[in-house]
Amino acid sequence: MSVPIIRLGENDFPFTSDAAESFTLPSKFYFGADIFEREKDAIFYKCWLYAGHASQVSRPGSYLTTRIHDQNVFVIRNASGRLNGFYNVCQHRGHELVNGTGRTNIITCPYHAWAYDFDGNLRRARNAENVKGFAAREFSLKRVRVEEFCGMVFVNLDSDAVPFSEQVPGLEEDIRRYSPELEKLEFAQRDAYSVAANWKVLIDNFLECYHCETAHKDFVNLVDMKSYRSKICGIYSRHCSGKARTTESTAYKFEQGDVEFGYAGWFVWPNLTIWAYPGDPNISTLQMIPEEAERTIEYQDWFVPGGKPTRQLRDAMDYQRSILQPEDISLCEKVQKGLKSKGYNQGRFIVDSDRSELSEHAVHHFQHLVARALGEEC
Repeated sequence: MSVPIIRLGENDFPFTSDAAESFTLPSKFYFGADIFEREKDAIFYKCWLYAGHASQVSRPGSYLTTRIHDQNVFVIRNASGRLNGFYNVCQHRGHELVNGTGRTNIITCPYHAWAYDFDGNLRRARNAENVKGFAAREFSLKRVRVEEFCGMVFVNLDSDAVPFSEQVPGLEEDIRRYSPELEKLEFAQRDAYSVAANWKVLIDNFLECYHCETAHKDFVNLVDMKSYRSKICGIYSRHCSGKARTTESTAYKFEQGDVEFGYAGWFVWPNLTIWAYPGDPNISTLQMIPEEAERTIEYQDWFVPGGKPTRQLRDAMDYQRSILQPEDISLCEKVQKGLKSKGYNQGRFIVDSDRSELSEHAVHHFQHLVARALGEEC
């Protein structure tokens, strides 16, 4: 019997290193306010987080913003083409500098008009020339780490973090296997969802297809489930089907593109999922952003050639937004309610020796990452 790897409560069953023998994390991990607060520092202020797509910041002066709990940051392209990341706060009195996405010639605070260049240097502070000892170099914007990966932009508040690309060896090659024309993809649209569930419930749900046969009739009509497999790779996991069940599925109809497959998906720690649907080239990201202990905002960003979806891709996007997402959201919101029941604390992972399409080993992998980040390991 494998040894428990988290500190157990009086009524807890063991969460162990062996997925095939392990119970799930206790339900307190999914609604406790103390857990939610611990996750901020232990996970979200230390990990690489998806912020947007490089096509949104393709020209000097173009920027995008993102929020990591109460920390607002922005990414901007400088004159030499490099991406810079900064906390989105003026160094004078703390006003927010930019909002959403856009392009500017100089970063100017809307409060007192302090102005910064694209490298974060203070260039203008009205009347500062009349202030004794004022030194502009002392008021540069505070940097955050930024990295571009497969056209996606990631930020990290931890200045000592290992580069993102070094943490996910093999991921770029794997994504390019299903989407070899990454350089042609541009941002097309963002779909937003508000879900009454903890962010980890949504990721647990993504990481297994044990529920697909019962909950997603159109998805299993699209995807050959017998070839669907999940593979754990460090801080990410892949979830792919080698072929489509039919090109005339009830999900959407398509013609096979240069790469024939049924579905490809990846989970990247801590809260990003990446999708590729069969047919015309495409990639999308679905990010689970915790808003409260039991409320999550999901953003799904779509990237397609030239940023303009074909009819086939529009059908795929409509299927995702109108059918698959509502199905999953309904499941997750009902799970969240069940996790607070006095009649439940833990379940058992269904993990078979073949790691088949029904196996939940990738869910166990994610929950282990959560426990480790929170210092719950014995």
